[in-house]
Amino acid sequence: MRSWRVVGVLAVAGLALAGCTGSGANTAAPSANRGPVHVLYAGSLVNLMERDIGPKFASASGFQYQGEGGGSDALANEIKGKVKQADVFISASPATNSTLEGAANGNEVSWFATFASSPLVIGYNPNSKFAADLKSKPWQQVLAEPGFRLGRTDPTTDPKGKLAVQALDQSGLSKLASDQAEVFPETELVGRLQSGQLDAGFFYSAEATPDKIPTIAVPPESLAANYTVTVLNNAPDQAGAVAFVNYLLGHDGTSALTANGFRLTSPPKVSGAANTVPAALHPQIPVS
Repeated sequence: MRSWRVVGVLAVAGLALAGCTGSGANTAAPSANRGPVHVLYAGSLVNLMERDIGPKFASASGFQYQGEGGGSDALANEIKGKVKQADVFISASPATNSTLEGAANGNEVSWFATFASSPLVIGYNPNSKFAADLKSKPWQQVLAEPGFRLGRTDPTTDPKGKLAVQALDQSGLSKLASDQAEVFPETELVGRLQSGQLDAGFFYSAEATPDKIPTIAVPPESLAANYTVTVLNNAPDQAGAVAFVNYLLGHDGTSALTANGFRLTSPPKVSGAANTVPAALHPQIPVS
């Protein structure tokens, strides 16, 4: 039996969606519940996955859904080390997938598709005593003020943490980049900011949008999450994994992504062995 720290929701359908492409055309309810489809995803997607994509996929398809968020690199290491087993893996950086490709890495991944992006921003608590300064002064100056509490993720386990360090280093704030006092798990940052434990933090814009967190742009725009999805080669439920990816990249899934502030990569960009992309995904992931 696989052990899971379930962040997610177990939702079961009344109506099935033909082919689970997210087209919106319903068919008769399935005769039995299927799944669960286990999805490991970048922690910056927790609201999207648990409030929207996961439950609606389950409702549309008849599959159950079970999701867990975390730092992309940390999740990849757990997949590689056989600590976690999943059907679908969604990362916030294409580079993460390389750690799962090839015989030396267990052949966990043969292909992946980049499907959306979201720029790095500084999100701040509007009730912070520094909020007025953040609106009127250069953010580099405000972050260096005494007593400022800036949250970020661990660069050794999460791509966003790496981007935050780059942003700080490029802005002459290398001392802050080396400070480990305000490093937290990705899934905790929003809650810590909203509760007043932090004055600001590094987020992706798509994290801040649904929770109406005020933000400040962090140039250059190349500092961004580039989200990828793949069906793991050792997925216990290949059919469920394909159904989930079809939903994510179909009409309903991409509508949810757009509504939450993600920038779509259309069509999704395939990397790796394109000839191994399941044929049932070709309508959503064109393979030349």
